[in-house]
Amino acid sequence: MTVSGTSAPTTDFELEINGMTCASCANRIERKLNKLDGVAATVNYATEKAKISVAADTTDIDAGVLIATVESAGYGAKEPRRETAPSSGSAPDADPTDPVTLLRRRLLISALLTVPVVLLAMVPALQFESWQWLSLTLAAPVVVWGAAPFHRAAWTNARHGAATMDTLVSIGTLAAFGWSLYALFLGTAGEPGMTHAFSFAIERTDGLGNIYLEAAAGVTTFILAGRYFEARSKRRAGAALTALLELGAKEVAVLRDGSETRIPTDQLAVGDLFVVRPGEKVATDGIVEDGSSAIDAAMLTGESVPVEVAPGDGVTGATVNAGGRIVVRATRVGADTQLAQMARLVEEAQTGKAAAQRLADRISGIFVPIVLVLSAITLGFWLGAGAGAATAFTAAVAVLIIACPCALGLATPTALMVGTGRGAQLGILIKGPEVLESTRRIDTIVLDKTGTVTSGTMTLTDVIAAPGEDVDEIARLAGALEYASEHPIARAIASGAEARVGTLPAAEDFANVPGLGVQGIVEGHAVLVGRVRLLEEWSQYLPEDLASAMAAAESEGRTAVAVGWDGQARGVLVVNDVIKPTSAAAIAEFQRLGLTPVLLTGDNETVARSVAAEVGIPVSADTVIAEVLPEDKVAVVRRLQDEGRVVAMVGDGVNDAPALAQADLGLSMGTGTDVAIQASDLTLVRGDLRVAADAIRLSRRTLATIKGNLFWAFAYNVAAIPLAVAGLLNPMLAGAAMAFSSVFVVSNSLRLRRFR
Repeated sequence: MTVSGTSAPTTDFELEINGMTCASCANRIERKLNKLDGVAATVNYATEKAKISVAADTTDIDAGVLIATVESAGYGAKEPRRETAPSSGSAPDADPTDPVTLLRRRLLISALLTVPVVLLAMVPALQFESWQWLSLTLAAPVVVWGAAPFHRAAWTNARHGAATMDTLVSIGTLAAFGWSLYALFLGTAGEPGMTHAFSFAIERTDGLGNIYLEAAAGVTTFILAGRYFEARSKRRAGAALTALLELGAKEVAVLRDGSETRIPTDQLAVGDLFVVRPGEKVATDGIVEDGSSAIDAAMLTGESVPVEVAPGDGVTGATVNAGGRIVVRATRVGADTQLAQMARLVEEAQTGKAAAQRLADRISGIFVPIVLVLSAITLGFWLGAGAGAATAFTAAVAVLIIACPCALGLATPTALMVGTGRGAQLGILIKGPEVLESTRRIDTIVLDKTGTVTSGTMTLTDVIAAPGEDVDEIARLAGALEYASEHPIARAIASGAEARVGTLPAAEDFANVPGLGVQGIVEGHAVLVGRVRLLEEWSQYLPEDLASAMAAAESEGRTAVAVGWDGQARGVLVVNDVIKPTSAAAIAEFQRLGLTPVLLTGDNETVARSVAAEVGIPVSADTVIAEVLPEDKVAVVRRLQDEGRVVAMVGDGVNDAPALAQADLGLSMGTGTDVAIQASDLTLVRGDLRVAADAIRLSRRTLATIKGNLFWAFAYNVAAIPLAVAGLLNPMLAGAAMAFSSVFVVSNSLRLRRFR
């Protein structure tokens, strides 16, 4: 896919990476790719994907070259297979070749062999004569076969002159196993009747009577357990995206030559007519051609109330038909549908890195070589201090095992995967990790009025009758006449009248009077609807109470039109762009989040102040900015930024796109235009302003989780490595603690799934 914008055009690639075992692996692949001319790559350990941009003028680099580069670093890569949903509904663990299934099998066998070894080493009462040889028999398969993935990865990395977390584990377990073999065959540990007490403290001995089979097998099993739970948790973290993809319908009933034919959804083409019966999912985005119904979009947008649709209304793929049979004409299919675009935005967000994670990646990239040096120094120090080979060896191995940088590598990606996935379930699409950092700093939120705070469509809000007149009759005759007009105010009056009194009569001799209104015959009455001047031209003057009501409505920023027939003014209709019922609650939530709301509109000052007062925005020159031309909205945002404010902007129209792009954080309503959505950082699938507050809260919660993960990952290593150097950590306990740190980080991230 080629993209262009303010920066140089690029060609974007995505690769699935296999063989990574820690953050150091991802960092190494990333460095290798970025050495290519014109290439900018990001490799994500948690999602096991690489996102790569290649300068458009670099013609000698394609997917094959990128894959070969990854393979030259000792890892595997392939282009992802694009599917709208998994081909079967079976659980991921059902596949016997699934990596998580294979890892679980390796873990279970290793654990069964390791438990007796650990018990024999820790409980002297169980140490029968020659127990050490049974321990060797049980531990050898664990260290050789169970830890094979670590040894294999360490060897591959060594051939390429690199070291990763697998290097630490492999050297540590082989060293413990090798020492045990030496003590058994060449020392005194193999003698019948040998016993030794297990202690968490390191005691000085000559080492020749000690074996560390329980440490070699225990570390292997603990790290395998950590890898397994990490892999399973990562899969759960990405489950929201999988669930999003699975929302789509698998089959659809297409109307062809007057009959229905069921075909797979991926065979639908733009323009096809398809049938959606009650209870069925809408197969793809489209326009209702026939029938009416209520559409339940809860699974896609989080909207709890079904939306009524009729011919001409748009429907979105993956929503559920909760009412009658409808016929829909497909307008978007495949990768162009809203569901596919949502999934793509979520996936792209999950492959990004926050600034804090980029720092962690740089640290983990140099961490392993430092640990190897530190382990060697620890060994030399204890030997030089005369502590004995066993003490020196144990401390050095503990340093190798405890210093795994996996928790650092998982801190951001897992939180980002869960946070963005949960956001997608709630109708919030976060475009990338940098967005999370923006939400923490914003202090001002600029709100476009039309379509954001208000519904964006004119609505009949009041019918005022002259003394002795019937309000329903006024609405019926005016609505019948306006039904023939395409003007937005006319449509609002016609729709409001129809909702109020039911079916409207037909109008005859309809005529539009430019700039004044409309006139025509309805049920024998000569009806006029429009400005006061139109009625006055026919000598129909508004009585004082109607004139006062009309003036009051206009002073509040609403639109009022006069109605008269048969030579007499009969009433006034008030039309308004109504405020969304949830806008006031949203403004209150913004204020609770510490944000200053600012209303921005092209409407006149009176309308703007009226709307602001109604939704709870304090009315002042700083918080209500009216009569702004579309091209000037970006200037308003820039002015606020120049005043030192960090600005978020919420909008929905084409004219909001420049301001959304200029703002420190752009939030677009998903009910708005594609241009606005592309220019924003956060997309709110629903047209409910409260979701903007939810989006900011979720973003801040996700960022807080990332920071918490990074803190504990750093704190763990800072606290544990000195203990290992000091000889206060048994290698087996070090392995358990290291595995726990990774599981803790992932589990902490999974708490975001409960965000509401």
